[in-house]
Amino acid sequence: MVTSVMTQMVSRLLLLPTLVAAAAVLVKGYVDTGDGFNAGVIAALGVLLQYVAFGYREAERLLPIRYAPIGGVVGGLLIALAVAFLPVASGQPILTHSPPPGAKVIHLGTLEILSAVVFDVGVFLLVFGFITGAMRMIARVADRRVR
Repeated sequence: MVTSVMTQMVSRLLLLPTLVAAAAVLVKGYVDTGDGFNAGVIAALGVLLQYVAFGYREAERLLPIRYAPIGGVVGGLLIALAVAFLPVASGQPILTHSPPPGAKVIHLGTLEILSAVVFDVGVFLLVFGFITGAMRMIARVADRRVR
C-alpha cells in the first residue's frame, strides 16, 4: 500500500484529537448527548485512519493496540455485566443506578462517578475492542493480497 507522506502526517496528527474527542463523549454521555458506544466508534475511527494511512504492518508496529480486541471485548463485557447485575445481589432490579438519588456522589474533579459512567466505560471497551479486531482482520487480509 502506497500513501503519501502528507496522508501519514495528517493521520498521525489526528490520532490524539480523535482519542480526546472519544474521551469527552464518554464522560459526558450520562449528562449530554453521547455515550460509550459513540465514544468507542470515534476512537476506533482514529485507529482505522492509522491502518489506512500506514498499512497493517506499520500500524501494528506504531500503535499499542495488539491486545485491544481481546482485552477490550472481554474486559468491556465483564465491566458492563458487573454493573448490570451487581444490584441483583442486593435485591434490586437489574441496572439500578448507584448511588441512589439524594445520596452523596463521588467526584473526580467535576465528573460525578456514577454506575452509568462505569457502564459506559464497559460499553466503550467492548465496542472499541470489537471494531479494532474487525479492522485488524480486514487489514491483515488486505496486506496479504498486496504482497
